[in-house]
Amino acid sequence: MKEQAVIQDWPYLNKYRKENTLISEKHPTANRIIFMGDSITEFWKNVHPDFFEGKNYINRGISGQTTPQMLIRFRADVIELKPTAVVILAGGNDIAGNTGPSTPEMIMNNLISMVELAKANQIQVILCSVLPANYFYWNPKEKPANTVIALNKQIKEYACAHNILYADYYSALVDEYHGLPTRYSADGVHPNKNGYLVMGPIIEKIISLV
Repeated sequence: MKEQAVIQDWPYLNKYRKENTLISEKHPTANRIIFMGDSITEFWKNVHPDFFEGKNYINRGISGQTTPQMLIRFRADVIELKPTAVVILAGGNDIAGNTGPSTPEMIMNNLISMVELAKANQIQVILCSVLPANYFYWNPKEKPANTVIALNKQIKEYACAHNILYADYYSALVDEYHGLPTRYSADGVHPNKNGYLVMGPIIEKIISLV
């Protein structure tokens, strides 16, 4: 029964349920920032924990997730925690096909829905570029480089058109092969500490504008 319940929890609503309940029971914290994303967000707190230390940052990344899964849990893991802002970094796993084939337009639809939910609840949004990738080790048939570029173009254009803050990680991390170089990643997808040390100042500069 337990295994069946895990399988049925497709968006992983139970992953942060206890932590969310504890946060919701506390008085609201000024300038609470939620980081919403996949493994790149989730692993940040393990690879470079100092980034989160002593700050009102809440990590709500879940490894392997795609934007439809994040959209389903957006209310539980973002809205109900009453943050000042949410940092959304998502789309790489969609391109990898983790929950089925996705186009940049499909990914954008989910991102836009998250933005609209946040705005309806007076939560400021920071949209992030997808990190560079020219190879997915778990799906080597996929050639993601050009799709990442196309998706980032749409994310940036949407952010500019709707006065949404935008964090450009891609330009700071990309190499000449449109990938994530070894100095920033051991597997070409997930940042190492050096990668997160590049990303940290970029997002904190944007957060200072909130």
